Amino acid sequence: MTIKGSCHCGDTQFEVTEIPASVTRCTCSLCAKRGALWAYYTPAQFHLTTPVDKVATYRWGSRTVKHHFCANCGCGTYSESPDWSSGKPDFDNPRVGVNARLLDNFDLDAVTIEVIDGKNLW
Repeated sequence: MTIKGSCHCGDTQFEVTEIPASVTRCTCSLCAKRGALWAYYTPAQFHLTTPVDKVATYRWGSRTVKHHFCANCGCGTYSESPDWSSGKPDFDNPRVGVNARLLDNFDLDAVTIEVIDGKNLW
């Protein structure tokens, strides 16, 4: 089942292969200020359907995570990163974090929100 998503203006559009079972709220300074709720996918489960030149990228800290946002309206759309589930970056298993607030026809109230203490972890 393909789920579509987009930024506010529609310049950045994407698809994921399934509805997330849960979403993550990270408390790091960037995620807290963005207000994003993240759903995680493998790169094969994510497809950017608009030209990549509509996307801008921000990197901070370790510069290992690419935080993408719409170059026109500024919505934080998705991020590309190594898998951090072990506490260390696993570059062999990249993940795409999609801002679940941007998914079309998706009920955020129907899934669990897990909290990561990014404010104190990184």
